[in-house]
Amino acid sequence: MFTGLSAFPLTPIPGNGSVDEKAFASLVGRLATAGVDSIGALGSTGSYAYLTLKERARVARIAVEHADGVPVIVGIGALRTRQVLQTAEDAQNAGAAGVLLAPVSYQPLTDDDVFGLFEEVTANLSVPLVIYDNPGTTHFTFTDELYTRLAWLPQVASIKIPALPDDPAQARARVEHLRRLLPETVTVGISGDAAAARGLHAGCDAWYSVIGGTFPQPALALTRAAQAGRHEQALEESQRLQPLWDLFAQHGGSLRVVAAAAAHLGLTAHRNLPLPLRGLDAKERAHLATVIEQLQLTT
Repeated sequence: MFTGLSAFPLTPIPGNGSVDEKAFASLVGRLATAGVDSIGALGSTGSYAYLTLKERARVARIAVEHADGVPVIVGIGALRTRQVLQTAEDAQNAGAAGVLLAPVSYQPLTDDDVFGLFEEVTANLSVPLVIYDNPGTTHFTFTDELYTRLAWLPQVASIKIPALPDDPAQARARVEHLRRLLPETVTVGISGDAAAARGLHAGCDAWYSVIGGTFPQPALALTRAAQAGRHEQALEESQRLQPLWDLFAQHGGSLRVVAAAAAHLGLTAHRNLPLPLRGLDAKERAHLATVIEQLQLTT
Protein backbone atom coordinates (compact mmCIF):
# COMPACT_ATOMS: atom_id res chain seq x y z
CA MET A 1 0.00 0.00 0.00
CA PHE A 2 2.87 2.40 0.71
CA THR A 3 4.53 1.88 -2.67
CA GLY A 4 3.72 3.06 -6.18
CA LEU A 5 1.34 5.94 -6.85
CA SER A 6 -0.71 7.39 -4.00
CA ALA A 7 -3.11 9.90 -5.59
CA PHE A 8 -4.41 12.82 -3.54
CA PRO A 9 -7.76 14.16 -4.78
CA LEU A 10 -9.17 17.61 -4.21
CA THR A 11 -11.98 17.94 -1.68
CA PRO A 12 -14.39 20.28 -3.51
CA ILE A 13 -15.69 22.92 -1.08
CA PRO A 14 -17.78 25.63 -2.79
CA GLY A 15 -16.89 28.87 -1.00
CA ASN A 16 -18.64 29.04 2.36
CA GLY A 17 -20.61 25.87 1.66
CA SER A 18 -20.09 22.30 2.73
CA VAL A 19 -18.22 19.60 0.84
CA ASP A 20 -19.60 18.77 -2.61
CA GLU A 21 -20.00 15.11 -1.75
CA LYS A 22 -21.15 14.03 -5.21
CA ALA A 23 -18.14 15.60 -6.92
CA PHE A 24 -15.76 14.19 -4.33
CA ALA A 25 -17.18 10.69 -4.68
CA SER A 26 -16.76 10.98 -8.45
CA LEU A 27 -13.13 12.09 -8.09
CA VAL A 28 -12.37 9.11 -5.87
CA GLY A 29 -14.12 6.68 -8.20
CA ARG A 30 -12.18 8.09 -11.13
CA LEU A 31 -8.90 7.30 -9.37
CA ALA A 32 -9.99 3.77 -8.54
CA THR A 33 -10.93 3.19 -12.19
CA ALA A 34 -7.55 4.52 -13.32
CA GLY A 35 -5.77 1.92 -11.17
CA VAL A 36 -3.82 4.03 -8.68
CA ASP A 37 -2.13 2.11 -5.86
CA SER A 38 -3.73 4.10 -3.05
CA ILE A 39 -5.88 7.19 -2.55
CA GLY A 40 -4.84 9.94 -0.14
CA ALA A 41 -8.01 11.57 1.12
CA LEU A 42 -7.84 14.79 3.15
CA GLY A 43 -4.23 15.61 2.39
CA SER A 44 -3.14 19.20 1.89
CA THR A 45 -4.83 19.22 -1.52
CA GLY A 46 -7.85 17.84 0.29
CA SER A 47 -8.14 21.04 2.37
CA TYR A 48 -8.56 19.09 5.62
CA ALA A 49 -7.64 22.07 7.78
CA TYR A 50 -10.72 23.97 6.56
CA LEU A 51 -13.21 21.26 7.58
CA THR A 52 -14.98 20.43 10.82
CA LEU A 53 -14.34 17.07 12.46
CA LYS A 54 -17.80 15.96 11.39
CA GLU A 55 -17.13 16.93 7.78
CA ARG A 56 -13.81 15.13 7.82
CA ALA A 57 -15.41 11.96 9.14
CA ARG A 58 -17.98 12.13 6.36
CA VAL A 59 -15.32 12.69 3.67
CA ALA A 60 -13.32 9.71 4.96
CA ARG A 61 -16.38 7.50 4.75
CA ILE A 62 -17.23 8.67 1.21
CA ALA A 63 -13.65 8.04 0.10
CA VAL A 64 -13.66 4.46 1.36
CA GLU A 65 -17.13 3.77 -0.04
CA HIS A 66 -16.18 4.90 -3.55
CA ALA A 67 -12.60 3.60 -3.73
CA ASP A 68 -13.73 0.19 -5.02
CA GLY A 69 -11.26 -1.65 -2.82
CA VAL A 70 -8.29 0.64 -3.48
CA PRO A 71 -6.62 1.39 -0.11
CA VAL A 72 -7.54 4.82 1.26
CA ILE A 73 -5.09 6.77 3.42
CA VAL A 74 -6.83 9.53 5.39
CA GLY A 75 -5.17 12.72 6.64
CA ILE A 76 -5.66 13.23 10.38
CA GLY A 77 -3.62 16.38 11.11
CA ALA A 78 -5.16 18.95 13.49
CA LEU A 79 -4.09 21.65 15.93
CA ARG A 80 -4.76 19.69 19.12
CA THR A 81 -3.83 16.11 19.95
CA ARG A 82 -7.37 15.29 21.05
CA GLN A 83 -8.63 16.38 17.62
CA VAL A 84 -6.02 14.22 15.90
CA LEU A 85 -7.09 11.24 18.00
CA GLN A 86 -10.74 11.84 17.07
CA THR A 87 -10.00 12.12 13.34
CA ALA A 88 -7.89 8.96 13.57
CA GLU A 89 -10.76 7.10 15.22
CA ASP A 90 -13.20 8.40 12.62
CA ALA A 91 -10.89 7.34 9.78
CA GLN A 92 -10.51 3.86 11.21
CA ASN A 93 -14.27 3.54 11.73
CA ALA A 94 -14.77 4.57 8.10
CA GLY A 95 -12.54 1.70 6.96
CA ALA A 96 -9.39 3.60 6.10
CA ALA A 97 -6.43 1.36 5.35
CA GLY A 98 -4.00 3.91 6.78
CA VAL A 99 -3.66 7.47 8.06
CA LEU A 100 -1.42 10.40 7.23
CA LEU A 101 -0.26 12.78 9.96
CA ALA A 102 1.33 16.19 9.57
CA PRO A 103 2.31 18.22 12.66
CA VAL A 104 -0.15 21.11 12.33
CA SER A 105 0.39 24.11 14.60
CA TYR A 106 -0.23 27.77 15.29
CA GLN A 107 2.59 28.09 17.83
CA PRO A 108 5.97 26.73 16.65
CA LEU A 109 6.50 23.08 17.58
CA THR A 110 9.63 21.52 19.07
CA ASP A 111 10.94 18.07 18.22
CA ASP A 112 9.67 16.84 21.58
CA ASP A 113 6.20 18.26 20.84
CA VAL A 114 6.07 16.39 17.56
CA PHE A 115 7.44 13.16 18.98
CA GLY A 116 4.89 13.29 21.79
CA LEU A 117 2.09 13.79 19.27
CA PHE A 118 3.10 10.81 17.14
CA GLU A 119 3.79 8.68 20.22
CA GLU A 120 0.28 9.22 21.58
CA VAL A 121 -1.43 8.81 18.22
CA THR A 122 0.38 5.61 17.24
CA ALA A 123 -0.36 4.09 20.65
CA ASN A 124 -4.06 4.40 19.82
CA LEU A 125 -3.95 3.24 16.18
CA SER A 126 -4.84 -0.09 14.64
CA VAL A 127 -3.88 0.93 11.06
CA PRO A 128 -0.52 2.01 9.58
CA LEU A 129 0.56 5.65 9.67
CA VAL A 130 2.43 7.83 7.18
CA ILE A 131 4.61 10.62 8.60
CA TYR A 132 3.86 13.71 6.53
CA ASP A 133 6.92 15.98 6.28
CA ASN A 134 5.66 19.12 4.52
CA PRO A 135 7.66 22.11 5.81
CA GLY A 136 6.25 24.46 3.18
CA THR A 137 2.80 24.10 4.71
CA THR A 138 3.43 23.23 8.36
CA HIS A 139 6.62 25.30 8.80
CA PHE A 140 8.06 22.43 10.81
CA THR A 141 11.26 20.77 9.63
CA PHE A 142 11.93 17.17 10.60
CA THR A 143 15.50 16.29 11.49
CA ASP A 144 17.03 12.92 10.69
CA GLU A 145 17.22 12.25 14.42
CA LEU A 146 13.46 12.82 14.72
CA TYR A 147 12.81 10.62 11.66
CA THR A 148 14.71 7.85 13.40
CA ARG A 149 12.85 8.19 16.70
CA LEU A 150 9.47 8.29 14.98
CA ALA A 151 10.14 5.42 12.59
CA TRP A 152 10.43 2.94 15.46
CA LEU A 153 7.03 3.81 16.88
CA PRO A 154 4.30 1.18 16.39
CA GLN A 155 2.20 1.51 13.23
CA VAL A 156 4.62 3.86 11.42
CA ALA A 157 4.81 2.48 7.89
CA SER A 158 6.08 5.27 5.63
CA ILE A 159 7.61 8.74 5.55
CA LYS A 160 6.47 11.29 2.98
CA ILE A 161 9.62 13.34 2.40
CA PRO A 162 10.07 16.71 0.65
CA ALA A 163 11.89 17.14 -2.66
CA LEU A 164 15.40 15.72 -2.96
CA PRO A 165 18.54 17.47 -4.31
CA ASP A 166 18.60 18.12 -8.05
CA ASP A 167 21.82 16.20 -8.51
CA PRO A 168 20.96 12.50 -9.08
CA ALA A 169 23.95 11.24 -7.09
CA GLN A 170 23.12 13.46 -4.15
CA ALA A 171 19.47 12.46 -4.31
CA ARG A 172 20.35 8.75 -4.27
CA ALA A 173 22.81 9.30 -1.43
CA ARG A 174 20.08 11.03 0.57
CA VAL A 175 17.64 8.15 0.12
CA GLU A 176 20.31 5.58 0.94
CA HIS A 177 21.15 7.54 4.09
CA LEU A 178 17.49 7.47 5.14
CA ARG A 179 17.37 3.72 4.49
CA ARG A 180 20.18 3.22 6.98
CA LEU A 181 18.26 5.17 9.62
CA LEU A 182 14.86 3.56 9.17
CA PRO A 183 13.53 0.08 9.85
CA GLU A 184 13.12 -2.09 6.75
CA THR A 185 9.37 -2.01 7.29
CA VAL A 186 9.16 1.77 6.71
CA THR A 187 8.95 2.95 3.11
CA VAL A 188 10.16 6.28 1.77
CA GLY A 189 7.78 8.27 -0.40
CA ILE A 190 8.57 11.39 -2.40
CA SER A 191 6.31 14.45 -2.50
CA GLY A 192 6.60 17.61 -4.53
CA ASP A 193 5.39 16.51 -7.95
CA ALA A 194 8.15 18.16 -9.93
CA ALA A 195 10.63 16.04 -7.97
CA ALA A 196 8.76 12.75 -8.33
CA ALA A 197 10.75 11.23 -11.19
CA ARG A 198 14.00 12.22 -9.50
CA GLY A 199 12.84 10.76 -6.20
CA LEU A 200 11.71 7.45 -7.69
CA HIS A 201 14.99 7.22 -9.61
CA ALA A 202 16.85 7.81 -6.36
CA GLY A 203 15.14 4.82 -4.78
CA CYS A 204 11.95 6.12 -3.19
CA ASP A 205 9.23 3.48 -2.89
CA ALA A 206 6.22 5.71 -3.47
CA TRP A 207 5.06 8.96 -4.97
CA TYR A 208 2.51 10.82 -2.83
CA SER A 209 1.08 12.77 -5.71
CA VAL A 210 -1.01 15.91 -6.12
CA ILE A 211 -1.50 15.66 -9.89
CA GLY A 212 -2.33 11.98 -9.50
CA GLY A 213 -5.57 13.09 -7.84
CA THR A 214 -6.72 15.01 -10.92
CA PHE A 215 -4.59 13.60 -13.74
CA PRO A 216 -4.00 9.95 -12.79
CA GLN A 217 -2.95 8.74 -16.24
CA PRO A 218 0.28 10.74 -16.64
CA ALA A 219 1.11 10.19 -12.98
CA LEU A 220 0.68 6.44 -13.45
CA ALA A 221 2.75 6.48 -16.64
CA LEU A 222 5.61 8.18 -14.81
CA THR A 223 5.34 5.88 -11.80
CA ARG A 224 5.11 2.64 -13.77
CA ALA A 225 8.08 3.61 -15.92
CA ALA A 226 10.16 4.26 -12.81
CA GLN A 227 9.02 1.02 -11.17
CA ALA A 228 10.06 -0.90 -14.28
CA GLY A 229 13.51 0.68 -14.25
CA ARG A 230 12.76 2.89 -17.27
CA HIS A 231 14.02 5.98 -15.51
CA GLU A 232 14.77 7.96 -18.66
CA GLN A 233 11.15 7.50 -19.71
CA ALA A 234 9.97 8.66 -16.28
CA LEU A 235 12.22 11.72 -16.47
CA GLU A 236 10.95 12.49 -19.98
CA GLU A 237 7.36 12.34 -18.75
CA SER A 238 8.22 14.71 -15.91
CA GLN A 239 9.92 17.07 -18.36
CA ARG A 240 6.83 16.96 -20.57
CA LEU A 241 4.78 18.10 -17.59
CA GLN A 242 7.15 20.99 -16.82
CA PRO A 243 4.56 23.65 -17.77
CA LEU A 244 2.37 22.27 -15.01
CA TRP A 245 5.24 22.29 -12.52
CA ASP A 246 5.92 25.90 -13.54
CA LEU A 247 2.33 26.82 -12.71
CA PHE A 248 2.66 25.20 -9.29
CA ALA A 249 5.73 27.33 -8.59
CA GLN A 250 4.09 30.47 -9.96
CA HIS A 251 1.04 30.13 -7.72
CA GLY A 252 2.83 29.20 -4.51
CA GLY A 253 1.88 25.52 -4.59
CA SER A 254 -0.38 23.05 -6.29
CA LEU A 255 -3.78 23.58 -4.65
CA ARG A 256 -5.07 26.53 -6.68
CA VAL A 257 -3.81 25.00 -9.92
CA VAL A 258 -5.38 21.57 -9.46
CA ALA A 259 -8.61 23.16 -8.20
CA ALA A 260 -8.85 25.21 -11.39
CA ALA A 261 -7.91 22.16 -13.46
CA ALA A 262 -10.64 20.03 -11.87
CA ALA A 263 -13.19 22.76 -12.63
CA HIS A 264 -11.92 23.10 -16.21
CA LEU A 265 -12.36 19.36 -16.75
CA GLY A 266 -15.91 19.52 -15.40
CA LEU A 267 -15.05 17.34 -12.41
CA THR A 268 -16.18 20.00 -9.93
CA ALA A 269 -18.07 23.26 -9.92
CA HIS A 270 -16.20 26.41 -10.90
CA ARG A 271 -16.02 27.44 -7.26
CA ASN A 272 -14.41 24.58 -5.36
CA LEU A 273 -12.10 26.07 -2.73
CA PRO A 274 -13.05 27.10 0.81
CA LEU A 275 -13.04 30.83 1.45
CA PRO A 276 -10.93 32.84 1.96
CA LEU A 277 -9.07 30.95 -0.81
CA ARG A 278 -10.02 32.60 -4.09
CA GLY A 279 -8.26 30.39 -6.60
CA LEU A 280 -7.01 31.51 -10.01
CA ASP A 281 -8.45 34.54 -11.78
CA ALA A 282 -9.94 34.40 -15.28
CA LYS A 283 -6.66 35.14 -17.07
CA GLU A 284 -4.79 32.53 -15.04
CA ARG A 285 -7.53 29.95 -15.67
CA ALA A 286 -7.32 30.60 -19.39
CA HIS A 287 -3.57 30.03 -19.33
CA LEU A 288 -4.04 26.81 -17.37
CA ALA A 289 -6.63 25.65 -19.89
CA THR A 290 -4.10 26.19 -22.67
CA VAL A 291 -1.49 24.17 -20.78
CA ILE A 292 -3.97 21.34 -20.21
CA GLU A 293 -4.80 21.24 -23.91
CA GLN A 294 -1.18 21.37 -25.00
CA LEU A 295 -0.24 18.54 -22.64
CA GLN A 296 -3.28 16.52 -23.72
CA LEU A 297 -4.56 16.19 -20.16
CA THR A 298 -8.24 16.45 -21.04
CA THR A 299 -9.16 12.84 -20.21
